[in-house]
Amino acid sequence: MAPPPQSQRSSSPSQPSGKGEVADVKSQLRNLAGSRAPGVDDSKRELFKKVISYMTIGIDVSSVFGEMVMCSATSDIVLKKMCYLYVGNYAKVNPDLALLTINFLQRDCKDADPMIRGLALRSLCSLRVANLVEYLVGPLGAGLKDNNSYVRMIAVMGVLKLYHISASTCVDADFPAMLKHLLLNDRDTQVVANCLSALQEIWSLEGSTSEEVSREREILLSKPVIYYLLNRIREFSEWAQCLVLELVGKYVPADSSEIFDVMNLLEDRLQHANGAVVLATTKVFLQLTLSMTDVHQQVYERIKAPLLTLVSSGSPEQSYAVLSHLHLLVTRAPFIFSSDYKHFYCQYNEPSYVKKLKLEMLTAVANESNTYEIVTELCEYAANVDIPIARESIRAVGKIALQQYDVNAIVDRLLQFLEMEKDYVTAEALVLVKDLLRKYPQWSHDCIAVVGNISSKNVQEPKAKAALIWMLGEYSQEMQDAPYILESLIENWEDEHSAEVRLHLLTAVMKCFFKRPPETQKSLGAALAAGLADFHQDVHDRALFYYRLLQYNMSTAEQVVNPPKQAVSVFADTQSSEIKDRIFDEFNSLSVVYQQPSYMFTYKEHRGPFEFSDEIGNLSIGTESADTVAQAHRVEANDKDLLLSTSEKEETRGLNNNSSAYSAPSYDVSSVPVPTSQMSELAISNPSVPGNAPQSGFAIDDLLGLGLPAAPAPAPSPPPLKLNPKAVLDPTTFQQKWRQLPISLSQEYSITPEGVAALTTPQALLRHMQGQAIHCIASGGQSPNFKFFFFAQKAEESSTFLVECIVNTSSAKAQIKIKADDQSATQPFSSVFQSALSKFGMP
Repeated sequence: MAPPPQSQRSSSPSQPSGKGEVADVKSQLRNLAGSRAPGVDDSKRELFKKVISYMTIGIDVSSVFGEMVMCSATSDIVLKKMCYLYVGNYAKVNPDLALLTINFLQRDCKDADPMIRGLALRSLCSLRVANLVEYLVGPLGAGLKDNNSYVRMIAVMGVLKLYHISASTCVDADFPAMLKHLLLNDRDTQVVANCLSALQEIWSLEGSTSEEVSREREILLSKPVIYYLLNRIREFSEWAQCLVLELVGKYVPADSSEIFDVMNLLEDRLQHANGAVVLATTKVFLQLTLSMTDVHQQVYERIKAPLLTLVSSGSPEQSYAVLSHLHLLVTRAPFIFSSDYKHFYCQYNEPSYVKKLKLEMLTAVANESNTYEIVTELCEYAANVDIPIARESIRAVGKIALQQYDVNAIVDRLLQFLEMEKDYVTAEALVLVKDLLRKYPQWSHDCIAVVGNISSKNVQEPKAKAALIWMLGEYSQEMQDAPYILESLIENWEDEHSAEVRLHLLTAVMKCFFKRPPETQKSLGAALAAGLADFHQDVHDRALFYYRLLQYNMSTAEQVVNPPKQAVSVFADTQSSEIKDRIFDEFNSLSVVYQQPSYMFTYKEHRGPFEFSDEIGNLSIGTESADTVAQAHRVEANDKDLLLSTSEKEETRGLNNNSSAYSAPSYDVSSVPVPTSQMSELAISNPSVPGNAPQSGFAIDDLLGLGLPAAPAPAPSPPPLKLNPKAVLDPTTFQQKWRQLPISLSQEYSITPEGVAALTTPQALLRHMQGQAIHCIASGGQSPNFKFFFFAQKAEESSTFLVECIVNTSSAKAQIKIKADDQSATQPFSSVFQSALSKFGMP
């Protein structure tokens, strides 16, 4: 079929209809290059738009580079801008083409129109080609001396670009000195601001190698320069004002009179409409007065009104940023903001992140004078349709109760929460009541009377159920049904997926046993037996500890498990005072918003050894052949990609198994002669005599209902696990399975010295594991840290095993996480994997 005629082709510049489109554009540009006919500039504009459109959608139009440059010989500024955009794009990837632009850019740098001079100079400096820096020095020098402020402003930033391309060329041309002169003498404030920004960056990079540069940096912080900038600050743009204020924050005044002079000069900046300027000014005020306690407190009073105004007059994003800074100030001086608590009430139309921060601030400003009003407001939020906010409001009430002395009304409110027919409200209230009883034991009678009416079947959240179980154990004497509720929970042990709940259940039944032994004896035996057989290592270890403790000495066990308790005076803070001070030092930065010092989210050592970065590169993905590891494909970095995450944060509901180094005690009666009368005792004597210890152990077994069975016959060893050497799994399926399956086992293996020596690159281990029918889906890292994702399949069925392996060669350890379709086969596969890993590096 013949191609359609030219007139029938699509006229859309963003959808070229054939391979000849670029050639057609090139031909038309060549025809227009030397034309002076009327309307030729309009024709050029249409062609330039088409070229830019092709370039934007990824079509290579570098072949028209020469024609574009020839057509740029015009006074039409729109054509100039499009040509500069085109040149800047292709000069980065093809430095040879950049040579063609030097002459016309240098010519445009001398144009009569200052707009064209500035645009040409910016494009010339944006080429960023190292072998063209000699052509930049002349135009930059002329630009810094240009009569037009726009050109000077562009030239200043061009000096900074030149410095990053060739620092020696920039310094040899004495550009920093010229910038310093412009900083102190130029009439245009934007030029001054650009000079300040460029000099700070250049001198910060040069200062570590030159004492002279260090002295120049000190001049920036001298009194004449600071006062010069402060006297002109009203003329600066908002960005420039923030830049000047950041510099002023580093200035150290000679005495208190200078401090007051600076604050007087900046007083009106607190009324600025821009939040960044207000926060920058606030930071200056706070830092200048740190050594003056009384004045520092007055500063808090002065900055309070402007910040509260910003919270209520800006966008939600601005409100959150300002609130984050206010929250930091509130935690340092809550009494100053205590009378303004109503500013922190939540509005119905505010985003949830703003509401959550306001709830934290209401908690911080609460004191004896405003607690009732704040708690009343928070109780209204408990019925909010936004469940996370309702939860946060209940937690806020609890925090206020824990930090106040008069908690009568607050306790009544919390107990009312327990009577609400909402599961999440009951759950949060139970957790808070537990903490409340730890600090105020005198409220136990009122609280337990209400808690006793709550059915454990209606509490499903792990933390809430754990809190309820704690109260059942701690106050089992006051709760008549406590032993029976615990017994029902123990009967459903296998259905309880939370290890936290099972740990609390073990402790609670132990406490209850010492307070009401006849009713709890059977339950304790069942709990210990279930705990000893539990797949979670912490649960197993606690059950084993309790068993051996009871076996050793009953009174000692009671002293350990149920000692006399003192009320908790202060609950631990989540952040140390050093961290808070560091965040305060970084006021007006992301540290305040993140509530973390900058080193915790910027420095590379805090990102983890396997964070996706240019240094480590993309994790490689590929399916290995039977003989060699295939060349790995690259995975595009995105937030949802499992293989590129620094670490996996999973809820360990379901199977979350750490293999145990212990086993449950065996009950072999034939090996130790035990009198029948002693085995049938219901009371347990103190085994102070060493010879009584084993006998007391069997009495414990009988008493707790564990029984004294004969030694079981050895179970036949399971057949060895066989893996499919030709297993295949595509990366998409791997990622889906990894997200869906729970962690079946998590262990740490040791690597032999031979294995450490052999692991110089990830490929060495990949080939070895492939020989063991364990295939690699992804790998990455560099010495001493490597990360691998392996998979394997059973030979006789399609059951799949997924493994995350993090190897540290400096410690000779490997952290292993295994997920499996068939959970029962996890342990055999773990043995196979450990065996394969131990053979790595062996001849």
